[in-house]
Amino acid sequence: MTEKAVYFDSSKCTACKGCQVACKTWNNLPSPLGTNEAKWSGTHQNPADLNGDTRLIITFNELEGDSKIKPVKWAFGRRACQHCTDAPCASVCPGGALVRNEETGFVEVYQDKCVGCQYCHSACPFDVPRYESNGLLDKTVIDKCTGCADRVAHGMAPACVSACQPNALQFGDRDEMIAKGKEKVAWLHENGYPDACLYGEHEMGGLHVIQVLKYGIDAHDQVQDPKAPATAQLTQIMKPVTGAISGLTVAGLAAMFGLAIGYKRDKLAYNPETEDTVSVITGDIVQHGDPQDDKTVMEHITENLPIGKKGDK
Repeated sequence: MTEKAVYFDSSKCTACKGCQVACKTWNNLPSPLGTNEAKWSGTHQNPADLNGDTRLIITFNELEGDSKIKPVKWAFGRRACQHCTDAPCASVCPGGALVRNEETGFVEVYQDKCVGCQYCHSACPFDVPRYESNGLLDKTVIDKCTGCADRVAHGMAPACVSACQPNALQFGDRDEMIAKGKEKVAWLHENGYPDACLYGEHEMGGLHVIQVLKYGIDAHDQVQDPKAPATAQLTQIMKPVTGAISGLTVAGLAAMFGLAIGYKRDKLAYNPETEDTVSVITGDIVQHGDPQDDKTVMEHITENLPIGKKGDK
């Protein structure tokens, strides 16, 4: 399978939000608001941003028009995961919850592997990953656009693309989507839109959401020259250390559990005549003299273990 891409043509978008509804419907994502709870915030953009239950939104930006007939220009944008080739979110994920599919190019999500560290959120130059409770002990897990991996695997287009009536969203081989975008940008330049550009061909090693931006990058709320933050590189370096520390934590807990079991198993008795502490089970003297000494509790516990006592090999 060749790498795929979602194609978004902002010049065709009517901001009907059908794609938002399709995304929620297919992925069974609830509204973050109850019935009639939405309040006017001065913009038609709703919700205001991505959240744990919203993977895709259409952004609304008003621009000053260039004529009295058209005093306002709308710059509609598409905000969701861009599915980077050089995906920093997948690089820093310690649990394997974010994995780039080498066939399609999409960054897929495996919520059952998410540890809730939120490294991916800080690593993403597009500020995309969000978190939600999975209902299991209120565990917080990653949520973002998956590229509708289940649909694509069966030869279908992502749900948002299938719902787009004006054909502003399309889906196909990445190379074909790039060629389509370049052709449309050239047409826009010839028809009075000098700031029109193609976004996604080279950014972050190549995105798998290719966008035609009618009024330019800034007008459509896209990121100029996106790069992974320096903290992402540090997190990637620390990832194996984090795994090692996690392993040590488990080993440490197991050791403490073993200490507790050993201490309970080796019953002790104090002989007031000799002032020795003796193991009732083995008869061994585990401590000579007055028990009031300078040893720590942990030192006494380790001495009283049936195995691993000082002097044993």
